Amino acid sequence: MNSTTQQPPGPLRTSQAATVAVTALAPISWGTTYAVTTQLLPPGHPLFAGLMRALPAGLIALAITRVLPRGDWWWKAAILGALNIGAFFPLLFLAAERLPGGVAATLGAAQPLMVAGLAVAVLRDRPTAWRLTWGVIGLAGVGLVVLGPGARLDAVGVLAGLGGTATMAVGVVLTKRWGRPAGVGPLTLAGWQLTIGGLLLLPLTLAVEGVPQQIDAGAVGGYLWLGSMGGLIAYMVWFRGIGRLPVGASAPLVLLSPLVATVVGTMLGESLNLLQVLGFVLALAAMLAAQLNSPKLFRRSTPARPAGDHMREVQMQGGHTTREHLTAE
Repeated sequence: MNSTTQQPPGPLRTSQAATVAVTALAPISWGTTYAVTTQLLPPGHPLFAGLMRALPAGLIALAITRVLPRGDWWWKAAILGALNIGAFFPLLFLAAERLPGGVAATLGAAQPLMVAGLAVAVLRDRPTAWRLTWGVIGLAGVGLVVLGPGARLDAVGVLAGLGGTATMAVGVVLTKRWGRPAGVGPLTLAGWQLTIGGLLLLPLTLAVEGVPQQIDAGAVGGYLWLGSMGGLIAYMVWFRGIGRLPVGASAPLVLLSPLVATVVGTMLGESLNLLQVLGFVLALAAMLAAQLNSPKLFRRSTPARPAGDHMREVQMQGGHTTREHLTAE
């Protein structure tokens, strides 16, 4: 079964371009996490940071929507909340504490390739050579930006960063596979996951870390930013985008996170050399190119079909497709 829909090469439709632009707000806001963590939050409390980012925002979303999961969406929401929030948040903050922001963020640039591999098994969606090529180029570009001779690589931080990237990659693919229940919007879906993830973090945080002894005004501002723009709003537009965009087009948007982290770092006094500027351009080009339809050179060849035998791709629930035989009249 092949779920990839081939379209003529050309520019993005206006509606899809708008969806891409709105969805990009999520990784852009996530790129600020590293600077906020190191500059504003109390050190040594990644679990508490994840809790404060998730649970208050989730409860606010539930209070607004007043919609709870039904049927099998109780366990689906629990799995997505555990992956996208409960596991991802503490690993993200642990990596942010133990690695320079750019180094921590570049580990997330491997997500498009992880998503491509998982999509084959879960969605039966074989990525095009075009998007795979640009995925590798984008990862290399981000590496040029943030990995250099002075990069401080902490083993625990690297494992945390890769673990967080893997959990979110699985969450992206399952979100695409399951879609959303009828009548449920992105805000409701985000609220379910943030609440469930926050409830999973609550006992673990109290048992392992507790509450920081001192939370100053800067930390309060940091938690508010991470819980609102970096939490509820970001996940609402992210789930909306995942539902509307092909998985191969939404995944490369995460390249914006390390790029934003690097830009914020330069604003805090870091500088970019010529090689890093080249990497920045490559990563941006890869992200933009992944949104375009692949030219004929990169399309997979398909076996010739008998005369009068045609195939029609039918959109299925969850965003993947199947094919039906059509007989010529």
